[in-house]
Amino acid sequence: MVGPSVESGCHCSPMVHLPTRAGSPAPSVALPEVWPPKILLPVPVAMATGRLGVEETLGALNAALGAGGPVWFKETRARHLRARDFLAPRRALQAHFEDGQVPEAVVHAVVGLQGPGVAPVLRCEATPSGLVLQLQRSAVFERVLGSVAAYAAPAAPAARGPHVLLHCPSLRAAPCALRLCQLRAVLVADHLARALHVHGISVSLVPAVRDPHMSTLLQQLRVDWPSASEPASTEALWSRALAEFTSAGDRGALPPGVLGSVCLKELAEGRGRSAGYDPNLDNCLVTEDLLSVLAELQAAVQRWPEDSSPGLAAAPDTGVDSCMVVHVVSYEEEFQQQKLDLLWWKLDDGAPLRQKHVVCGPVKVAGVPDTLTAPEYFELRHAQVCKASALKHSRDLAQDPAWTETFRVLSVATIKFEMLSKAPQSQLLVTLADSISTKGTKSGTFVMYNCARLATLFDGYKRSVEQGLYPAFPPVSSLDFSLLREEGEWLLLFNSVLPFPDLLSQTAALDLTAPGLHMATHTEMVCKFLVQLSMDFSSYYNRVHILTVSTQQWGLSGRCRGRKQRVRPAGPSLLQEPRPHLFGQMFARLQLLRAVCEVLHAGLALLGLPPLSYI
Repeated sequence: MVGPSVESGCHCSPMVHLPTRAGSPAPSVALPEVWPPKILLPVPVAMATGRLGVEETLGALNAALGAGGPVWFKETRARHLRARDFLAPRRALQAHFEDGQVPEAVVHAVVGLQGPGVAPVLRCEATPSGLVLQLQRSAVFERVLGSVAAYAAPAAPAARGPHVLLHCPSLRAAPCALRLCQLRAVLVADHLARALHVHGISVSLVPAVRDPHMSTLLQQLRVDWPSASEPASTEALWSRALAEFTSAGDRGALPPGVLGSVCLKELAEGRGRSAGYDPNLDNCLVTEDLLSVLAELQAAVQRWPEDSSPGLAAAPDTGVDSCMVVHVVSYEEEFQQQKLDLLWWKLDDGAPLRQKHVVCGPVKVAGVPDTLTAPEYFELRHAQVCKASALKHSRDLAQDPAWTETFRVLSVATIKFEMLSKAPQSQLLVTLADSISTKGTKSGTFVMYNCARLATLFDGYKRSVEQGLYPAFPPVSSLDFSLLREEGEWLLLFNSVLPFPDLLSQTAALDLTAPGLHMATHTEMVCKFLVQLSMDFSSYYNRVHILTVSTQQWGLSGRCRGRKQRVRPAGPSLLQEPRPHLFGQMFARLQLLRAVCEVLHAGLALLGLPPLSYI
């Protein structure tokens, strides 16, 4: 149960007056969004695993303030986290309580909050900024780091949700002519499919790829998509289309390859208008290829397992199908896909009523005509990675089998972080002249570099244990997490490890019940999260000695010295013995970084990227 609730405007309790800054009016603070939109897919339940949750804590804090909209929000900036973890802004409290006076009982209720997923509170007090709250950080460290695996996975869904059919028309293009806007749609669809799978949602992927060259390109890009050798049968659709064709006597005037024309105007003005389809949709020229596309979609729907969507699958009176179709299209393909939706409804009585579009915006290449293809883009990025490595190591490693796979992974990481770091519907600008470097904090190579630094750290500790320089890692239950007092340590836990399950849920959140044709997705969240995590880890790693030995004896602190750059060695210096009195802090830090590593690997898996142990 969440702590007691106190109704807004209560006068039976003493009031807590919010102090004001001398000579200045109360600050105006805009309230950020803290709740995701209502979704049809299952809502995660933190209480099922007993882990702490940011959303659960925010929900309890807002409930403690009484009726009204959300007031509290989580702090993320390091300078704010020095003094508080959550804030209820003064302006929001003034709107919530009469004269901005917070009943003392509310403050006591906040401090005493308990419940599934709710983090323990240390203190809550009034300041000129509003009500500030700080958690019992040692207790939070202990709860989170005592069950690391639980925070690298999504929360258990409340119920199994509907089956989702993801359709990406760009995959029917010739691979040698695949444009960057189409490549973006393919990467968005692949990332969304992975996020849904991780969240326990049953997903079918269409179209199955039949072109072996496209399969090769997808393998290079680490896109996990099914393949097929034979197209679906179009016989049933052809019979229905024949009955719907207009101007049957004038087929000789139709363009070559066109079987006939189907009028979509009635559908467009009826069901299409209410769903947000383009009102200019009129006739559709039907070809054998178009019928083949519809036949594959139809077959995918018919292959649905009967038990794939209990619980939240539509009841007869909800008007929502258990078959949810999401078309991930480039902005150039959207109009044609709208025609295809209406044609599917026209020719197939079993076509799902709910079809949503995720439209990916244009990709502009700075200083280059819009003729660059996806294979050319991959080869360009791969050449840049190889060149950067040759400059770094003073020799060409591109032909070294030990490095071949690493260079391919770095090339794909560069491409995916470029393509997926912005909201899909927005325009994307790609700068091909950018060199590939581990120093660029916004790049995929920077994230992979820090992944390798973590691997080097744990490998160094393992080798030191084998040499007898460090003791074996003790049971986690025996660790003293009160020794984690560095600002960067709380930043890593509170901004990265603790909210990661919520991030997974938000990435997989599809608002399938909202009106309209278009649907927003949050496929940019994982890339942004991993970049920020890498920046926070890099700052902490360069500043703090993890393995109790000064890194100055190596002459390296993660920066370039001389001609070569390498990941900082994590083992103890041969010139200095380990310091046993610091082992407790070292083990607590290693457990924190183990959690960071688990989260980083889970985030990379959502992008189809394997973790690297060296660069």
